[in-house]
Amino acid sequence: MNFSDNDLVYIKSNLVIEPLFDNWYAWSHLISPATSAMNIYGRHLTIMESFLKYPELHEEAVKNPKMLGGPFVDHPASRVNEIKSMVENTKDKCANLLTLRKDILALFELLKKENGYSLDGLYDKIPKNLDGLVELFYDINNNASFRFFESLLYETEFYNEDLQSFNLFLVQDDDSRSFVLSTPFLPTPGKLRINLPLKSKEIDTLFEMAREPQRYGDIKSLFNLTADEQELFDSFFTTEAPKVYEPYKGDGILTRYFGHACILVETKNTTILADPLISYGYDSDISRYTYEDLPETIDYAVITHNHQDHILLETLLRLRSRIKNIVIPKNSGGTLQDPSLKLMFKKLGFKNIIELGEMETIDFEDCSITGLPFLGEHSDLDVRSKLCHHVKFKDDKSMLFAADSCNVSPSLYRRIKDVIGNIDVIFLGMECHGAPLSWLYGPLLPEPMTRENDQSRRLAGCDFEQARELIDTFQPKDVFVYAMGLEPWLQYISSIKYTEESKPIIESNKLLEYCSQNGISSERLFGEKIIEYTSELSTS
Repeated sequence: MNFSDNDLVYIKSNLVIEPLFDNWYAWSHLISPATSAMNIYGRHLTIMESFLKYPELHEEAVKNPKMLGGPFVDHPASRVNEIKSMVENTKDKCANLLTLRKDILALFELLKKENGYSLDGLYDKIPKNLDGLVELFYDINNNASFRFFESLLYETEFYNEDLQSFNLFLVQDDDSRSFVLSTPFLPTPGKLRINLPLKSKEIDTLFEMAREPQRYGDIKSLFNLTADEQELFDSFFTTEAPKVYEPYKGDGILTRYFGHACILVETKNTTILADPLISYGYDSDISRYTYEDLPETIDYAVITHNHQDHILLETLLRLRSRIKNIVIPKNSGGTLQDPSLKLMFKKLGFKNIIELGEMETIDFEDCSITGLPFLGEHSDLDVRSKLCHHVKFKDDKSMLFAADSCNVSPSLYRRIKDVIGNIDVIFLGMECHGAPLSWLYGPLLPEPMTRENDQSRRLAGCDFEQARELIDTFQPKDVFVYAMGLEPWLQYISSIKYTEESKPIIESNKLLEYCSQNGISSERLFGEKIIEYTSELSTS
């Protein structure tokens, strides 16, 4: 469609912003300088150089459903020269980050030799790129380690916004997007590359047009488009107004499931959106809520933990101007495996970032959120950026969003029960098989693990026995199994496909049966679900 400059237009509901870092899909570990340095070498270059050696093997592997989520480039072998150029470009543009990685590994090696004597004399031996950016210390067992002054690290040349960009395109179905963490992004018909950093206000202006129209000439002028790009850009817009959102006006609590771990909770005064991950508007056989089903303003976006399916930047960037406050787990302070979410969101242009600690509470007009300890799911690494959320309403109804927390220590939640009491509604993740440690954290490890150790330390949520212990402790009236990656529109970020023989399905079936036998309403969520709680706790 050709628009005149004075036409008032909206964006289409299936317009995607695909955030990129050095031509790879941007997720939280590519924003923080230290983790990005480790991933550029340990993930990006490793995968691309494997593709250069064995392009036909990669081409066959991505066709095999059993290999979904593996380190295989989803481009045909015919594009090997383009990948070769990308490897050379990465080594050039990211040379300083690759040097930073070498210095991080050198510092790990230096500290291995220490045996309890003072570390003061080592500061002169810190590798050049880390000098003035780290603190050395011993843990209580005399193991030497270090932490970054991450706020200073962001102010160095190692945080380079020139490496950030994004694609804009229209998505038409659930199946067309490849798994994004193992494939670099080459030029693709139908995708418009915009070379602006992810904090750019142009992103907010564009996606505010989901609700408020702008003159086409005004929005076009914000982007430096070539004549060839103009037609594709035109296709992102429509003169058709979106449906009007009706805010909840009842005296109860309206809860809607948007897929995976994304839950919208509304009272007539407050909106809370947990782990935002939203499907797009297009024709489908699977009913789901989309961006059009969100309120004008999201008072609090709450994040449970720092994994790519719970901090999805393409959703968060699209909603950035509508989120008044973002609530994140408090960080441990500068460790490589646990980069600061507060610093990342600040650098990405988010405002009003609230760090919440374990057993800390923030109070609103008609409800409160308390951060509860989150166990497991992080392969036994010292990661503190993780919280369950206990939401309590003015009528004393309460909900727990446990996400992928794994109840490996039931006594912890019994102690919590002594403090907060029973919980009426529990949302619990049961993706209890999970990938091994190396799948996500492998590029950060200074030394490779044995296969046996790696396979034993998994990114896993509760199995049946662990979930049952949680239910027995808090005595809920309603239990919802969620955060399973069941929805097909999630495969590009989660790489999960289940059968009836999959362990998470078997284990969650056991929990549903257990709940049924004990008079507890329960359901494994899929697609969409609306639940309204009124004066009498009830599900609809």
